[in-house]
Amino acid sequence: MENYQHLSEYDNVLVADKDGMIIFYELADLYVLREIGLRPEEIIGKHFLKFYQNLSDENSTIMAALKMGTPVCNKRQELITKKGGSFISISSTYPIIENNQVIGAIEFSKHLYNRENIKSIDKIARHKLYRKNNTIYTIDNLITKSPKMEEVKQKIKNVARTNSTVLIHGKTGTGKELVAQSIHNLSESYQGPFISVNCGAIPPNLMESTLFGTVKGSFTGASDSIGLFEQAEGGTLFLDEINSLDYYLQVKILKAIEEKMIRRIGGNRNIYLNIRVIAATNENPETLVAEKRLREDLYYRLAVVQIDLPTLKERIEDIELLTQYYIEFYNNNMNIFVDEVEDQVIECFKRYNWPGNIRELKHAIETTYNNVSTHVITLHDIPKRIKDFNVSPAIGPLKESSQSLKELVESFEKELIIKELDNMNGKMTEASKRLGISKQLLKYKMDKYKLKE
Repeated sequence: MENYQHLSEYDNVLVADKDGMIIFYELADLYVLREIGLRPEEIIGKHFLKFYQNLSDENSTIMAALKMGTPVCNKRQELITKKGGSFISISSTYPIIENNQVIGAIEFSKHLYNRENIKSIDKIARHKLYRKNNTIYTIDNLITKSPKMEEVKQKIKNVARTNSTVLIHGKTGTGKELVAQSIHNLSESYQGPFISVNCGAIPPNLMESTLFGTVKGSFTGASDSIGLFEQAEGGTLFLDEINSLDYYLQVKILKAIEEKMIRRIGGNRNIYLNIRVIAATNENPETLVAEKRLREDLYYRLAVVQIDLPTLKERIEDIELLTQYYIEFYNNNMNIFVDEVEDQVIECFKRYNWPGNIRELKHAIETTYNNVSTHVITLHDIPKRIKDFNVSPAIGPLKESSQSLKELVESFEKELIIKELDNMNGKMTEASKRLGISKQLLKYKMDKYKLKE
């Protein structure tokens, strides 16, 4: 057994039959298969030599073991895949002998990667360590050359040094959760959990127990459960769409932030907290306060630091940069490779208004990967709504009117809402996305203008 102790250092196992056809393959990582260009289920039944440019019957360890019937131990080889990628393999290969006949070979191996390989691996499994705290983003994911976004990045770095509450204001798809995770991962509490909840996605009757937890017997069917405030202990609680909460819950959240203490529903003991609260809204917080949808005292408590995110249209210089970033992302995550974008596509992207902002741009790039037939993205490949988008004509001089500016604006707003609801066949979710507002705000405005759902 001493002769085989070194096998414990290897990560991968391959078994081939007497002809070199793979009948078993166990990998510690899937990077090699990605480089080869096969899925795990596709490798079985293929000849080993088929995958590499520089292997032949003469220099392959597996073929040597099959032909000679003797082991080839601790062999170091550079393997070059058909796609041109390379990595170092260290292997020990043994013939499988039955009745004095070689019927196959088994190879134990481990892979070593150069700097470029490691960069590629990082793209596949980005921030693996951070994922242990429930995050996937860091400040490095904020791709920009926009002065406005550079200011945001600097603000993130500054606020990460403290434990102050933060309010992030940005339209749908501008990256509010990315900013919140960046703050958490730059802070001293990065090892603690990042707990995120969309306050608009949970029914109001369940929201209180979700946030604060329950004690068994407090109401019918209640059990002892930990709320999100407790789950975030030692880390960060991110409350997205904070304005979706009703006034009663807003009071409880304000109290929890002020006192750093909560009590479960039906409980009789206080639970002290060591957490940071970050909140976000896709509507102007001052408007929310004015319309009584966000408590003024909670707003001032949350906005100790306020970060306002620009829309994609306000950082138009980032469109080409982000397009290249997502092309690189999808090149590494789809079985399609794109290396060029037509200039007309970039110009079209810059002309479009992007109501869904960066999220919509990412989805638009994904759409092109499902349409593209070459290695070049053309106008034919991008979504029709973007290709057909035309800049609205400039507004001419106002005609004499008995209406005030406010009345004219409201009339125009009402017409836009009616038009988008009609375009989306009355679907409020889709219409709100097109208008760049939340579904709750659209409902509020529909009630205001007495429009039927």
